Amino acid sequence: MLGGSFWIALLRNAMSAGMMMTLFLMLDRPRFSIKKSIGCYLIFHVLLVSVYSLWYLFKPVSFVRYASLSTIFVIGLFCGAMSSEVLYLSLYKMALAFYLFSASVFCGVDVARWWFEGNFWVDILVRGICMTLILFFTWKKIRKTFLNGVDYLMEEMDLFSAATLLVSVMMGAVIAYWPNLQGFSVFNMVRAFVTLFMAGMLHYAILHLYIHLGQEHSYQREKELLELNEQFLQGQLGLMRESELEAARIRHDARHHILLMREYVKKGELEGLLAYLDQYETDVERQSMRDICANRAVNSILTAYAKKARSQKIRVTMEVKVAEELAIRDIDWIAILANVFENAIHGCLDCQKPDPEIQIYMAQKGRKMIICFTNTSSEEIVFRNGIPKAKRGSSLGVTSIIKTASYYQGETDFSIKDGKFVTRILLNLPLSE
Repeated sequence: MLGGSFWIALLRNAMSAGMMMTLFLMLDRPRFSIKKSIGCYLIFHVLLVSVYSLWYLFKPVSFVRYASLSTIFVIGLFCGAMSSEVLYLSLYKMALAFYLFSASVFCGVDVARWWFEGNFWVDILVRGICMTLILFFTWKKIRKTFLNGVDYLMEEMDLFSAATLLVSVMMGAVIAYWPNLQGFSVFNMVRAFVTLFMAGMLHYAILHLYIHLGQEHSYQREKELLELNEQFLQGQLGLMRESELEAARIRHDARHHILLMREYVKKGELEGLLAYLDQYETDVERQSMRDICANRAVNSILTAYAKKARSQKIRVTMEVKVAEELAIRDIDWIAILANVFENAIHGCLDCQKPDPEIQIYMAQKGRKMIICFTNTSSEEIVFRNGIPKAKRGSSLGVTSIIKTASYYQGETDFSIKDGKFVTRILLNLPLSE
């Protein structure tokens, strides 16, 4: 806006593009390694600055009018391609970078025109100070909070809300950069700063709104998981009471076994005694085969919910091959298995089909755990983005499954096949400490 030579334009362009891309990278989880990402950013930065500086050299009038607005599209496309985040989150970060870039540009230009008669070195100095402060504050104060809350933004923010935010920012930018209003006056200066202030407040409000909503939903999921854990513990207490009754029955029967064996010994009927002991041994082995698998947590969860399913006349078949010691927390087993089993039971009951059935397959393949639940179900289940929507209540159980699986860099898949609902979960097992 203040003119200058080709080299001055080159310096301004380098500062502006560098600030926007650095801010985006600070708040991003890149698609590639950080070293490779920085290399790509530097190469793109050099190319972009060269092209824009040549634009200024040959078409200075159109450059002044349209260069700033075009950067959000050009840099946005590159940064979005380099990011591993969803599209609407990249749009949000690009809008934020463009807003802060615009604020630093207007600070530099208006300070230079208001007090220093349009000295372009003052403009560059003020821009540099503003950009340095913005990047420093972002690194120290915003980056950690943003990255910690980015999952909340991904859960809460959809494409429509991100597009609405982007349109509002672009409307503010169009007003601020409108070609016919770039002449220096108090009115134009106040108008630009008021517009940028309103856009900034909108950014701040939306960021905190979505993070707050995400935190609330996270707390709700934690509450549901605690309630589920409590229900599971209640079921375990019931199993313990049954075990105590079973132990009392065994103690009572033991007296009869002892009396009968004593009679065999008194009468010298050793063959009869051996036959009886063989029968008793077979019965003991059959009792010991009740365990589903060697893993204590998995065995307890599946035992408790299998009993609940069978009490509802639901047939349960299981093929479970899980090692005794795995680097998966018990509470995570509850979050996954209890939620999937609970949903499978509800699916069987809601479909009202005869002979409902739940089939469970679990096996460890190398450092991966495969979990597959198949249950009788209605085919009228609605999916949104591959996630089934609950007919009653919320979908927090499914969300808890997905969230827990992601903790182990796992994958989840929900589908309907041949009139049955299929839940597939793949977990990457961490190394045991």
